[in-house]
Parts: sequence; structure tokens; C-alpha cells
Amino acid sequence: MHAAADGGLARVRLPGGAVTRRGLDALAVASRELGDGFLELTSRANVQIRGLADGAEEELSARLSDAGLLPSATHERVRNILGSVLTGRDGGGLVDVRPVVAALDAGLCADPGLAELPGRFLFAVDDGRGDAIALRADVGLYAVAPDVFALVLAGKDSGLRAAPEDAAGLALDAARAFLRVRTSEWRVAELGRELPLSGEREAEPVAVPAVPRRPPLGEIPQRDGRTAFSGLVPLGRLDPAGLSAAGEIIVTPWRGVVVPGLTDMPHFPGLVTGPDWAGLTSCAGRPGCAKSLTDVRADAARARRAGGGLPVHWSGCERQCGRPADRHVAVVATPGGYEVRLGGEVRARPGDLTATAAAAATTRRSE
Repeated sequence: MHAAADGGLARVRLPGGAVTRRGLDALAVASRELGDGFLELTSRANVQIRGLADGAEEELSARLSDAGLLPSATHERVRNILGSVLTGRDGGGLVDVRPVVAALDAGLCADPGLAELPGRFLFAVDDGRGDAIALRADVGLYAVAPDVFALVLAGKDSGLRAAPEDAAGLALDAARAFLRVRTSEWRVAELGRELPLSGEREAEPVAVPAVPRRPPLGEIPQRDGRTAFSGLVPLGRLDPAGLSAAGEIIVTPWRGVVVPGLTDMPHFPGLVTGPDWAGLTSCAGRPGCAKSLTDVRADAARARRAGGGLPVHWSGCERQCGRPADRHVAVVATPGGYEVRLGGEVRARPGDLTATAAAAATTRRSE
């Protein structure tokens, strides 16, 4: 639980972004009865419940445990595991990585020492399509053949390889190596040196994608003849009641939801596919965050514009919470108004919201 201006904030980890119907029902009821009624989606494909009263921890933990969403209270903070969103569904990728994600989560929870990983430490398991691995995980597994995973550390190929049945173990060994050598570092990239790992290295390194291949929006044919529906959740704030027709869901790192396994196509209120929402994200802003200078979600929604190019993330303060891991346009609230930035460089200091929207659209298309 974290204290926020609107009450307690709880983050629930979803390895691979997957949520069963049972888990979704538990989250929906807990949010409605204990929180503000909504689920917030994060850039790590997890969910948050806001507006929790003091002392709600025990009741929330009990509900999550009963639904299978809290398998280890000691390791919950470190169960940050991204997976290829459509793996095993659409026929893309080289291998179905869902068993690897499950093995990684189980192995992580089974090792008491790994509970000491920093909360920012991130794992990723990519089936070869280049969605999860491009999100700068500390330890990544990237399928380079149906029976071979490359170990990727902080976005760089380590040269080590593993078969699918050994891949989770290799990733966990890398996490243990990080714990052995870290002092105050939170992430592998902060070490400034290679992790001490044993094993034969491949001579030819694999090129690791730097830009994630996001899942398409709308209807997606599955290889089993059924259909998946992919939609964005505007600014990451989801009313779970709109997913009552879903048997299961997959939360994406881009604050979207994929509903797989559909034989017909019901309507999912709250999920959008329009181009004006694509690539648009924001932090919570006011009134939920006391550090925010403005109601940034309302500003971002009013200023949204259709158009391709880089993602755009709106932030209510300099912390820029929830910003994408990949290259993006940052619209940051300051005491003097919003600034539009790219790669840390200020590109514009527009005077009003209309001008801010125009400057952000121009900047996102300039790259």
C-alpha cells in the first residue's frame, strides 16, 4: 500500500499481463467495495486500485489470495514480468512463452533470496516478435528460434542461450548475479559492468529491437479460429464492468486490454480503438496525486489528436510517473505551464492547452 492524495494505492502484479475471469471478478469487486471502483493500468502491464481506506490491506490481501492473484506476499513487489501479449494466440512469434512466464514466476517466488530484488527490477519474456523485449527489462528472454532463447540484459544480448525448459532458470540466475554485485543500484543498466555469469557465449550477438512492436487494435484472428479483441483504455483508467463479457483478459504495457478466445464479438464499453487515443498516456495527476500541478488526465483528454509517430506521455510534475520505456514525447507540467520535451530536450513552452496539443503533435511526427 502506498499513500496518495485520494487514499491508499495498491499495485497488483500480473505476470504476462494475464487475468482469468475469477481474478478479474475479484479485482472488480475489491475496487468497487474497497476502492474508487476503477482499475488503473500501468506501463508494466499491472493494475492498481486507488482510493483505499486505512486498514484495507488485510481485506484486500485476503481477496487477492483467494483469487490466486497473490501467490507470495513476500515476493509480490518483485513479480514484475512482461510477456509477449498475443503469444500462443495469433500464430505470430516463434514459440508460446506462457509456460516460460509461469515457470519464471514460480521460480521467483520459490527463492527467498530473490525477494530482495528492487521493486523496479523487471523481467521480460518475448516470443520473438519484439514487443516485450524492447521495453528495457533488466533481464529478458528473447526467442531467436522455436527451441532457443537469448538472455538479454538491460536491452543487450549477453551471448548466453537456453532451451525453453531452461530459460526461466537462466533468467533467475541473472537476477541472483545482480543481487550479488549490486550496492545501491536499482537496475542492471546502472551497474556499468557486465553481470558475472558463466556459460558458453554465442559468437554472433542478436540485434535486440529498440522499438516495441505493439499489438494491433480491433479484431485479431487467432490460429484456433476464434478472435481476440484489442483495445486501449483511455489514459489507463478502466471500469471493469465493461469487461463483463470477457472470459479472460491480457493487460498490455501500453495501457490496453486484449480479450482473447471470442466466438462472437460483444461490445466492450471503455475500450477504444480510435487513432486519437493511440500512443497517448498520462500519470494520475490531480486529485489523486498531491505532487501533481494539474488535472493532467483531463488536460490530456481535451488535447488529444489523431496522428502517427512517437508515443506522447503527459505528466503532472517532474517525476513523470508511468512514462513509456521507449522513446516518446513528454508533456510535463511546470509552475509556468506545460513543456513539450523529446529526449530530455525542451522543444516548446506553449502558452495554452491548444498550443500544447499542437506542439506535442508536431514533435511526435518529427522523428
